[in-house]
Amino acid sequence: MEAFITGLGLSSSAGLNAYLPLVLLSLAQQSGAVELEGSLAEAMTSPPALVVWIILLLIEMTVDKIPGIDSLNDVVNTVIRPTAGTALMYASMSGMDSQLDPDMLLAISVVTGGASAGGVHATKAVTRPAVTMSTGGMGNSVVSVIEDVISLIIASFALVLPVIIIIFMLSFVFLIPWWIWEQQRLDHLRHRGLVR
Repeated sequence: MEAFITGLGLSSSAGLNAYLPLVLLSLAQQSGAVELEGSLAEAMTSPPALVVWIILLLIEMTVDKIPGIDSLNDVVNTVIRPTAGTALMYASMSGMDSQLDPDMLLAISVVTGGASAGGVHATKAVTRPAVTMSTGGMGNSVVSVIEDVISLIIASFALVLPVIIIIFMLSFVFLIPWWIWEQQRLDHLRHRGLVR
């Protein structure tokens, strides 16, 4: 279960920045903080892969802070982030391949890891143009830095203390319906002229 939660946290993080959790996972594997099995996990966390992830991370972090180019970057990452999420989930659960059929493990990775990263990415890709328009592009770099920090925190907790990911996900599941209900209630009150 812990491997699944770690994979879910890493893949969610990849929805904001595909390469940050890959760098962290590679560093964790090389330092011995995590022990991943399987050829995909070994290839993803090898020293040459780490160099590639770092270079791609630096590029991603730079272009994501430039108005206009950040939206183009999001279009390109529509394929990359869910793929990274799938690979991170698969690598995290690689020790379970003796318990699960490899095809089932891949299906679980695509459905959970790919969908998690894809959902976070879709939210980011849809909201970024709104940030650009509402701030004249001035808020893009600030929002990008916040996204990088959130990605770093989620990926770090996923690797070090996965139980925090469960708490975060559960709170998210309960807070979103409450927020929607509260917005509808406020809209109703505004419509009746009781609240501005």
